[in-house]
Amino acid sequence: MQRPEIAALLAYVDRLDPTRAPQSKAAAGERLTQWSDLLAHVPSTAQHPDGRHWDVSRVAAVHIATSPYPIKPSDIGRPWETYRADVVGRHHDPAPAVDPDDEAAYRAALRNTRQAVAVGAILPAPQHAIEGTVSPIRAQRDAEAKRRLAALGSYIPKTVRDQLAPLRPQRAERERLAAANKADPLDVECTWCGATAGVPCRARRINPGDDGISFRPMRNPHPSRLDAAALYRARRQQETAA
Repeated sequence: MQRPEIAALLAYVDRLDPTRAPQSKAAAGERLTQWSDLLAHVPSTAQHPDGRHWDVSRVAAVHIATSPYPIKPSDIGRPWETYRADVVGRHHDPAPAVDPDDEAAYRAALRNTRQAVAVGAILPAPQHAIEGTVSPIRAQRDAEAKRRLAALGSYIPKTVRDQLAPLRPQRAERERLAAANKADPLDVECTWCGATAGVPCRARRINPGDDGISFRPMRNPHPSRLDAAALYRARRQQETAA
């Protein structure tokens, strides 16, 4: 504020609280000089981006209405610094139109812009979100998982499928592996027991009555099938990347 603005503010303060007004012209002049020196950096008004505008006369009135102590320059300066920090904190310093090699000019431009933002002369420049791109590796994995899930096929809603998972553990496990983009042993045949792709590994069982041979499905695949599935998945990834 300029000296005339400080004088107008003090006149307003004395009108609100006349009992504490200076009793002599010399005392009034001394107070005006003190306030002018201490509050030269504080504007009388400033625009806030959220509409909570700065008005020094309102700050003074609130202090007089709520505090039993006489108003001092710090009772204006402290709220201003809080207000200024809030407004400047919303500003994210876009590069000024100044040669960055001229360090002094560049710093001055930043400082002047911040001051203009603080007093409401210009609006704060918001920070723009960084727009990232999808990782090619992640996109490839998602596409492969989608392909495998589609190959398994489904004609029921996912919620119903989840409820049925305990009743058909083999399919649920295949869907889990496909969604996680992990190797599925049932994608390949088993060279140990001869189970074809899509069929679980089997164990031989001999009937003690007639020595007949039958097969029973196994809960876990043979180790050789796990290795073959890992190689198959690696080969598929190489083909997709190519």
